[in-house]
Amino acid sequence: MHRIIAIAILVLPAVFSSARAEVLIGVSAAMTGRLAWIGEQGQRGAEMAVADVNTAGGVLGQKVRLISVDDFCDPEQAVAAAKKLVADGVVLVVGHYCSGASIPASKVYEEAGVVEISPGSTNPQLTEQGRANVFRTIGRDDAQGFIAGNYLADRWGNKKIAILHDNSTYGKGLADETRKQLNKRGVTEAVYDAYIPGKDDYSAEVATLQTAGVSALYVGGYHAEVALIARAAHDSGYTVQLISGDALATEEFALIAGPAAEGTLFTFPADPRRSPEAAAVVEQFRAENFEPAGYTLLSYCAVQVWAQAVSKAGSLEQKAIIAALHEQEFDTVIGRVDFDDKGDLTKQSWVWYVWRGGEYVPVE
Repeated sequence: MHRIIAIAILVLPAVFSSARAEVLIGVSAAMTGRLAWIGEQGQRGAEMAVADVNTAGGVLGQKVRLISVDDFCDPEQAVAAAKKLVADGVVLVVGHYCSGASIPASKVYEEAGVVEISPGSTNPQLTEQGRANVFRTIGRDDAQGFIAGNYLADRWGNKKIAILHDNSTYGKGLADETRKQLNKRGVTEAVYDAYIPGKDDYSAEVATLQTAGVSALYVGGYHAEVALIARAAHDSGYTVQLISGDALATEEFALIAGPAAEGTLFTFPADPRRSPEAAAVVEQFRAENFEPAGYTLLSYCAVQVWAQAVSKAGSLEQKAIIAALHEQEFDTVIGRVDFDDKGDLTKQSWVWYVWRGGEYVPVE
């Protein structure tokens, strides 16, 4: 009997070690509701990256498994989602997409020592908090707004410009950065106002702009509402140049706006689908009848840099991984990247796009 017990004691650690051989990572975004289309981009990108990491042998010989949670693009739900992922034992979170979700969730991850890499949160505050575990594979709104403000001043400085936002961390933050640069250029907007997100119709808001004689409208907000604003202007016969930010990089914008999408301008990072580093991965997605637009490859990149950081650190110990992320360079689907002390990309490339024929293409 003593011999049997001794054998059992020897076997149990091996069993538990085998059970722990699977490394858990999480992805968190709005998987349901008005931003589900973008949430799917993030999830599909992370899923493909995990599959490719596992095909290549995993991380340090261990397989990776992905857990998905819905944060509804809501601060309170994001904190709840973060706590669930931490309780589940994840070592990385790809997310969140919304800045208003990432910022409060980042505190939970810092306290738990979990790496957070956001593929979509652009508000500067995310990395200005000084949390060493927080990174992003997209640029910041102070850089995006700088470009947008200059664009407005250069092309519509002698016309009436309106700036609207949805009062979200992302939308208002981007609108304010754009306004800041526009004003620095000596141009004062004719209208600066907020709209209520989630409405079905924005005809009243558009009518106010038309009465004011606005020629260019910059909107800081998410694609669903921007699309409805475009439709309201189109349906009323009001010709106004609509301009927005990175949230318009989803096919759903054109589906909602219909013909009104045509000619809409927005900023987004240089499209990784067009880079040679992403060619094989893009082909994989298209073979599955999924177009890796918008944040898909930025999400894939988040898993890529983490996996490479683990390899470079030679450890799954979080401090070693965080140090590697800050100190090393990584070859990814968006090109070679590295992070500064704050966790931001050292090189940001905001590019202008225009919606043409139901898809977005770079402005020539």
